[in-house]
Amino acid sequence: MKRVRAKKSLGQHFLTDLSIAQHIAETLSDYRDVPVLEVGPGMGVLTQFLIEERHDLTVVELDRESVEYLNASFPDLRERIISADFLHLDLKQVYGDKKFCVIGNYPYNISSQIFFKVLDYKDQVICCSGMLQREVAQRITAKPGNKTYGILSVLLQAWYDAEYLFTVDENVFNPPPKVKSGVIRLTRNSVSNLGCDERLFKTVVKTSFGQRRKTLRNSLSTLIAPGSAVLAADVFRQRPEQLSVSDFISLTNIVASNSSNTPTQ
Repeated sequence: MKRVRAKKSLGQHFLTDLSIAQHIAETLSDYRDVPVLEVGPGMGVLTQFLIEERHDLTVVELDRESVEYLNASFPDLRERIISADFLHLDLKQVYGDKKFCVIGNYPYNISSQIFFKVLDYKDQVICCSGMLQREVAQRITAKPGNKTYGILSVLLQAWYDAEYLFTVDENVFNPPPKVKSGVIRLTRNSVSNLGCDERLFKTVVKTSFGQRRKTLRNSLSTLIAPGSAVLAADVFRQRPEQLSVSDFISLTNIVASNSSNTPTQ
């Protein structure tokens, strides 16, 4: 079976270093009893190690050429190869209400969207790990006060413990990307309820970082009732990167109590 041609339109960069693929597979070693969904397996460099680890594995791949390669290379997996776009896949149809893990060497061009989709299934995805562009990996795992701390950091860390595991250089890919990659792991925390309106929480976070160089008094003014004295509170003198997840939860409750009735996103 000939090798798959990497397609720029799909953000494909095939990992060639087997030891790195094995290390990525090992990020789910504690979850062998939980079904695993691999996103974008390509030619199966990570897939082979997930099979070796005896995971209950399903893979989803958009590229038809890659699907043909996987079918030929992993005949025992054929019934578990989903030819589809992960971003448009109804994971309830795959797993019902079961818990599962997500892993992958994620395409750089849609990695943020992949993690937003994971958030949609946060009550089922108990661990999500894999490799993505280093800057996005650093953004997801950043802590308050860091210049990369942003929307993804807060929304994901509200529900997951986020770890940056290691960096991967460009020269272990074919074709080599122009950026370094980072491997991360998200582990579902014990939070079942944020203690605030979740839709408003998302709106507050997105609105705050939409104008991250401004103080919260300026960026959130449209969400607060005109003339409200609450904008004089200390928290509104800060910029969004200074606030922790718990601070954003408290801020959401303040906004809810002094709302201008702006629709949530």
